[in-house]
Amino acid sequence: MKLSGNTILITGGGTGIGLAFAKRFVNLGNTVIVTGRREHVLQEAKVTIPGLITRVSDLNLESERTALYDWVTANYLDINVLVNNAGTQQRFNVLKTDARNWESFSKEIATNLEAPLHLSMLFAPLFAAKEAAAILNVTSGLAFTPFAIGPIYSATKAALHSFTMSLRLQLSSTSVEVIEIAPPAVNTDLGGTGLHVHGEPLDAFADGIFQGLEQGLPEIGYGTSVERLRMSRDKIDEYAGNMYQAMKGYIE
Repeated sequence: MKLSGNTILITGGGTGIGLAFAKRFVNLGNTVIVTGRREHVLQEAKVTIPGLITRVSDLNLESERTALYDWVTANYLDINVLVNNAGTQQRFNVLKTDARNWESFSKEIATNLEAPLHLSMLFAPLFAAKEAAAILNVTSGLAFTPFAIGPIYSATKAALHSFTMSLRLQLSSTSVEVIEIAPPAVNTDLGGTGLHVHGEPLDAFADGIFQGLEQGLPEIGYGTSVERLRMSRDKIDEYAGNMYQAMKGYIE
């Protein structure tokens, strides 16, 4: 995709990976809109990145997603890039979890899967009429090697990977590039403060992803996720099993 002269919407753009991407896109000469649920976080992001445009939205709600689409297309007619980045992760033991309290798990599914599917489908027809456009879906290395103590997160990212492949094929005759970004563990507050402190440094990861964008790669990994994008089934089973053995103490 071209890296300058775009108008870009990034979900979950107030912190972490989304904010790191927003900073780089702004520095490259793009108009960047970020959205998230927490207004104070978005205000802090605007202080960090002069010129950043923000919009408060709860993308767990269908009505908020359509309202976001209507607002963006009414105010920023040149919108041509969507970055589906918002995500959340819960770690739990299915034998120790009250599944009757489904609300938090439903929100995880909505954030990680429903929102990017819905937004992609809303923007795709608009983007297909443009000279150049792109949809970037942030999945995870866990889309390929599931993290057994984060089963819903892994499942939603695997589903988003599958959707991204289908979307790429359906839009292959249009101007829309469909790009999958599959991070490894990155040092952010995903799932809560202090859970991701042994992953890849955020800035190094973001720089690596932008190198992949510059090269025009349709699937971009970094660090350990590069190998996982093309792992055999036997290696996937081995990798997932080893990860579970190393991490199961967190949910026992």
